[in-house]
Amino acid sequence: MASFCSYLLCFIQISSLFVYSTLAADPVANFELEYSYTTISPLGVDQQVIAVNGKFPGPIMNVTTNYNVVVNVKNKLDEGLLITWSGIQMRRVSWQDGVAGTNCPIPPKWNWTYQFQVKDQIGSFFYFPSLNFQRAAGGFGSFVVTNRAVINLPFATPQGDIVIMIGDWYTRNHSALRSALDAGKELGMPDGVLMNGKGPYQYNNSLVPDGIDYETINVDPGQTYRIRVHNVGVSTCLNFRIQNHNLLLAETEGYYTVQQNYTSVDIHVGQSYSFLVTMDQNASSDYYIVASARFVNQSVWQRVTGVAVLHYSNSKGKASGPLPDPPNDFYDKSYSMNQAMTIRQNVSASGARPNPQGSFRYGSINVTDTYIIQSLPPTTIDGKRRATLNGISFVNPDTPVRLADMYNVKGAYKLDFPSKPLTGKAIRDRSMINATYKGFIEIILQNNDTIPQSFHLDGYSFFVVGMSFGVWTENNRGSYNKWDAISRTTTQVFPGAWTAVLVSLDNPGAWNLRSDNLDRWYLGQETYMRIVNPEEDNTTEFAAPENRLYCGALAYLQKKQKNSAARFVVGPTNFFQTLLIVLSSAILMLR
Repeated sequence: MASFCSYLLCFIQISSLFVYSTLAADPVANFELEYSYTTISPLGVDQQVIAVNGKFPGPIMNVTTNYNVVVNVKNKLDEGLLITWSGIQMRRVSWQDGVAGTNCPIPPKWNWTYQFQVKDQIGSFFYFPSLNFQRAAGGFGSFVVTNRAVINLPFATPQGDIVIMIGDWYTRNHSALRSALDAGKELGMPDGVLMNGKGPYQYNNSLVPDGIDYETINVDPGQTYRIRVHNVGVSTCLNFRIQNHNLLLAETEGYYTVQQNYTSVDIHVGQSYSFLVTMDQNASSDYYIVASARFVNQSVWQRVTGVAVLHYSNSKGKASGPLPDPPNDFYDKSYSMNQAMTIRQNVSASGARPNPQGSFRYGSINVTDTYIIQSLPPTTIDGKRRATLNGISFVNPDTPVRLADMYNVKGAYKLDFPSKPLTGKAIRDRSMINATYKGFIEIILQNNDTIPQSFHLDGYSFFVVGMSFGVWTENNRGSYNKWDAISRTTTQVFPGAWTAVLVSLDNPGAWNLRSDNLDRWYLGQETYMRIVNPEEDNTTEFAAPENRLYCGALAYLQKKQKNSAARFVVGPTNFFQTLLIVLSSAILMLR
């Protein structure tokens, strides 16, 4: 027995060396996120918000390229919950995407563990709850993927990393907002703009009441900081600016940009940017950080302005006086569109790998499919106010897509989403795009609505190759940027205009394509791209997780929860970890 134990111990030691060497290549980052309600008053009115680990906004999740991420989500809300990871590409695991078409909701009082790898990714992203209009009540937080130490940044290492989450805000809770939409009403003008969950600094006594808690960003003079800004709001594009400071744009949603200075940048709903800001001003006083509503009547929307304070460590006084002016182009959207088209990809910078990000010669790839996707103002369908894409208001399947595929559930969804807008009466349907694996798809987002919109695609980044006013025609392809168009996950589409994106469909699964304006999304402006390898060999898409939840036609399979965590399968690492645990237990028993 002693000899056996010696051999066993030797094997364990050798296995341990293998495990730790493998873990060094692909470490595991574990997080616990508890979702619950709390009461705060960011705009001076007590209201219920959704906190994460007791915080509003939630904690920053910071990992490094190629990390395996394990997130145990505890749902202490009174309704189902799903968390989605805006911009994280979820390679081969749409099961972890956290939207209604890919996951059953986490029931109240349950927990569920998300598991995915941030493979070959860097950049600024955020997480948020995707169901039931919950994002309007909070539950969001920043998700930062930093470079590996061996990969140089395309700029000098900043003094610090600062996150600012901006967004329009209502003092009504999310259930009241969705009830208004269900009743066919508009949400109306927001009550304000929050910055990191706090109301505006009192820059104006008549617009901002006393006692509002505001955000202060502390900096040292002469230093440069990386400031990551996320628009996590409901539906309002916000102009972001810092008084007397330039914003050197460096990255957006996972890709480094050509570095350009801006005095202000329009950030649409769902978008994320990284700016390098040098503290090169004198410290006679603090400075305003402003996020104000765009494409609205400024005199009417004055109170829909977020104001924080930039405080130099040697500042001699408080910020005072008028706010820095936003662009003055309410009747002319061309300024904002032109600004958007100046955002180009830095093709010579290293991204997640040591080689340059490159353009992958996307401009010379043959397009396999074209979809013209038209959004219109909300309409009435079967007596209810709905929003549509190509004349279809989407109905989420009762049984999520890949779960329905796995169990051969008939009629869960349809693969007949039209490639052009339907004529005739709008309908509600479960119509999805039957996309071609390894195809190269052109999507034209035609906004015939009256408001600016953001569109987002889960599981992918896309090249934003063009945008213009009017109705898109094939002749517009001649104006596409075919060399250094920015690659990102969320793009704006101006009212009465179009935006064209190109996507390489190399990530199998079911992926949500949606309006990121919460009201339009809630009313039906979404669909899915179902992408399946026709020669599936179990290497292009990971199998369903062991901890999968069941709902819809498969609800009868759901057992009472004991422990929702599943074994995290990411290759040989966890095999040997499991083996090590088993062998360690065995030797203890032999003792």
